[in-house]
Amino acid sequence: MGRVTERRKVLRIRDGAVSTRPDTLVAEEPLEIRLNGKPLAITMRTPGDDFALAAGFLVSEGVLASASDLRNIVYCAGATADGANTYNVVDVSTAPGVALPDFTLERNVYTSSSCGLCGKASLDAVRTTARWPIADTPPLRLTPGLLAALPDRLRAAQRVFDRTGGLHAAALFDEDGELLDTREDVGRHNAVDKLVGRALRDGALPLSRSILMVSGRASFELAQKAVMAGIPVLAAVSAPSSLAVDLAAETGLTLVGFLRGSSMNVYAGEHRIALREAAAQG
Repeated sequence: MGRVTERRKVLRIRDGAVSTRPDTLVAEEPLEIRLNGKPLAITMRTPGDDFALAAGFLVSEGVLASASDLRNIVYCAGATADGANTYNVVDVSTAPGVALPDFTLERNVYTSSSCGLCGKASLDAVRTTARWPIADTPPLRLTPGLLAALPDRLRAAQRVFDRTGGLHAAALFDEDGELLDTREDVGRHNAVDKLVGRALRDGALPLSRSILMVSGRASFELAQKAVMAGIPVLAAVSAPSSLAVDLAAETGLTLVGFLRGSSMNVYAGEHRIALREAAAQG
C-alpha cells in the first residue's frame, strides 16, 4: 500500500556538526480486527499484509485452523465519519460452523506494537488449547551450527530494516535452514501473525517441520503463537521470559534464546538439538 515507511526531517548532530536531513521511518498505524462484523481487537502495526496478520492473529486465538475455516477478509469501507476508507479496519468472515470466541471475555482488546496482547484476565485465558500437539515425527534434529546461521539469514532478508533501522522481523526456515518466508513489523508478534496467516491461507498449517526465528526476545505470546501453528522450534536473538520457558516445557516446544554467533541457550526441547554432532565438531 506504499505506507510501510514515511519521511521526516530530523536535526542531525555528528561530532559537533549540526545539519538537517530527511530520515526514513517505519510507519505505525492502528489496525482494528473485526470478526463477522464485531470488533475484536486493535493492534498497532506496520501497514502491509493486513489480511495475513488478521488471519494469523485468529489462528493464535484458536478461531481458525485451516483455510476452509475462512470465508473472506475485507477492508471495511467507510471506516471514517466522512465515509473514507482508511485501510485500518479489516473484517474477517468465518465459514459456517466455526466456533467463535466469547466477545465478553475479560480482556483488554488493545494490543501494542511492543507487548502484543496485554491485560488478559489470567494465564489460563492465554493458554488456548492447541489444535496440533507438537509431536514432529520423526523429530527434527538441528545442529548448533545450523541454528547459529539463522540470525544472519534473517537479517539479510530484512529489506525495510535497512532503510529504517526500526523494525522487528520473523522468519520461517525449514529443517535444513532454508528460508521459507519472512515478515517485518514494528511489533514482532505482528510479524509472526503475518507469517502464520500466510501459511493458513496457503493451506500449510500445521508448520510441523519449520523453525520460527524472531528478532529480539521470546515472550510468552510468541511461544503461544508457535505452539498454535504447530511449529516445533522457536529461536530468538535475545532472552525468553519465564512464562515462555514454562509453556515450551509444557508443550514440547524447543526454545532457543541468546542466539548470537556460535553461542546460544536452549531452555526447553533440547531433544531436537544434535548435541553429539556439536561435541564431535568441538
